Amino acid sequence: MTRYGMAIDLNRCFGCQTCAAACKVANNLPKDIVYNVVHTVGGDFADCASGTFPNCELGFLPMQCQHCENPACLDACPTGATQKREDGIVWVDSQLCIGCEACVKACPYEGVRSLNAGEPEYYLDVVVGEFDAPAHLAGTMEKCTFCYNLIDRGEVPACMQLCPGRARFWGDLDDPESEVSKYVAAHADAHLLQEEDGTAPKIYYIG
Repeated sequence: MTRYGMAIDLNRCFGCQTCAAACKVANNLPKDIVYNVVHTVGGDFADCASGTFPNCELGFLPMQCQHCENPACLDACPTGATQKREDGIVWVDSQLCIGCEACVKACPYEGVRSLNAGEPEYYLDVVVGEFDAPAHLAGTMEKCTFCYNLIDRGEVPACMQLCPGRARFWGDLDDPESEVSKYVAAHADAHLLQEEDGTAPKIYYIG
């Protein structure tokens, strides 16, 4: 059985936000709704280093839903809106979601969900992105879907398609010949975020 996951090489990521922009467009996301964001690891502002010249440090941390093997949000959801597919992708059924934010409180990862508090508003007057992008309804929670609509037709998540640093790797974690499995195996510093929380995330970070 397939168990999808991703690896992100922090040594290759230079914080260009192309992954976030590609995600925003492909999923026709409303204003204030994000599935994928790249945090600056350094100073107090985006793209600002910490420290004093010449001893400065700057890095970037792409963050999104970790599509955990044991997602805390699944048990916390009172309506069954949060679901996990057989291939491990965690998603939210907008028809069942009531926007109670129980998933947000249960999830150990900050900022990976957004609430459509009111009727969604958009930057453009036309619909953009994939023809089968997820619906955006008022009063519902949204999060990264690993672009399951693209995956189901043999493509890769939108965040990978335009990454200029080729920092992301995708595939079946249970297949040792998959791109992601090979990349994780080849890097001794591959690690999971907050593994101690017991949710068994499926996004590996290198570096």
